[in-house]
Amino acid sequence: MTKPAAQKRYLPTSPFKAPVAPPRKQFAVGDQVTHDMYGLGRVIGIEEGIAALVDFGSVRERILSPYTKMSKL
Repeated sequence: MTKPAAQKRYLPTSPFKAPVAPPRKQFAVGDQVTHDMYGLGRVIGIEEGIAALVDFGSVRERILSPYTKMSKL
């Protein structure tokens, strides 16, 4: 039986620094984006902190946060 993974505590005096979380990706309506699977598109709607609606030309997709496969151009 395994225990669920617990958050590691980092002491301020420790020589090992806590990992830095990358900044959250922010998109706005009108931003041109690229997606690993769908290609080039334009953001046409935002659900704050939840998803982005993107028009990829032939298809419109709702991409969920944290947008790992999508980047702003």
